[in-house]
Amino acid sequence: MSRVPPQGSLLRTPLAARSGAVLVGLMSGTSLDGISAAAVRFSEAADGRIEASLLAFTHREYSTDERARLEAAMRSGSARDYCRLHADLGDWLGEAAVMALAESGVAREDVAAIASHGQTLWHEPGHSTWQIGDPSRIAERTGVAVIADFRARDLAAHGQGAPLVPMADARLFAHATEWRALQNLGGIGNVTVVPPASRVSPGDVGAVRAFDTGPGVVIIDGVTRVLRPELPYDRDGLLAMAGTPIEPVVLSLLASPFFAAEPPKSTGREWFTREFIAEFISSCQAHGAADTDIVATATEFTARSIADQYARFLPEPVTEVVLSGGGARNPALVRAITHAVTHTVTNAVAGTIAVVSFDDLFFDGEAKEAVAFALMGYLHLTGRSGNVPGATGAHGPRTLGHLTPAV
Repeated sequence: MSRVPPQGSLLRTPLAARSGAVLVGLMSGTSLDGISAAAVRFSEAADGRIEASLLAFTHREYSTDERARLEAAMRSGSARDYCRLHADLGDWLGEAAVMALAESGVAREDVAAIASHGQTLWHEPGHSTWQIGDPSRIAERTGVAVIADFRARDLAAHGQGAPLVPMADARLFAHATEWRALQNLGGIGNVTVVPPASRVSPGDVGAVRAFDTGPGVVIIDGVTRVLRPELPYDRDGLLAMAGTPIEPVVLSLLASPFFAAEPPKSTGREWFTREFIAEFISSCQAHGAADTDIVATATEFTARSIADQYARFLPEPVTEVVLSGGGARNPALVRAITHAVTHTVTNAVAGTIAVVSFDDLFFDGEAKEAVAFALMGYLHLTGRSGNVPGATGAHGPRTLGHLTPAV
């Protein structure tokens, strides 16, 4: 799966005796573009590291009606609305899992489990979190055991409940000899700082840090959908590249308290609401901005927020930033991030930081989070912790998720 040694620890359960356990990871993120499904084979290397092979990756897009229901549920709804959406999303997740299994060619009886993140409707760091998508529906549709509800245990242990992807970043995507920052650009942006694989023992995540950097594509998508209702997002960054960022708006937003807060920290759509998007657009228009300028401002703010967080909170000698997620397919955003990071973030040891694509180092970056939750499921089945306390702030390592049997 990767060009550098993945990390892990020796299994001491019957699952370790298999030639390779296959799990399907399911992820529906804050961008609400659809469900990512990855079929992954896991095994244990002789040195105790986890090895993973991506067998198949598929994406089930949400229909306009499905996306509208999810967006509406994040604002308000009745008990009936939430109940029905929880069940229906379980069916949609099951469909995505079936698609991935068909693509992989793996028989259902040979799948150890499906690991489903579900869809976050509400995430309140330090208190509670809510991911919907009925695991019983997934199990019935697939005939495979399902592991879900990964965030709740970390929160119960006084963590943020996010980010969780750092476990995969540390175990699967570390550089062989250098410090690496893995930046995800989903709806929300988050970064994981990972030490060189050669300097830590398998399974050692003590030096790993991670936190949300702020927006990923949530503002860019939000303003695009308001200004260009026919577009789900700024395709190929064309709108942003045709506009000019409004600097006062960027600077004003960078003064938000979130960016000054010390990690670990997380955020979500609870901040970037419809009201936030409307106010963002109004602020830009007050400066005489055209539609393209507003999208360019959203893009520039996103890039600068990432560079701002690196400058404040990344003392490690990071030599490269690896971009993944939907935003990594936006050339305007990638260009803005590259400029912001390489021109404003330097490291006394490493010097200027390079910005590279996850796709160029590993596999399709759109599959990364689904693969990460497949790993979460694998760790659950093998009795190992799935959280990184240094990333979430939890009191200690915890085995994450709840298991719903196949029958």
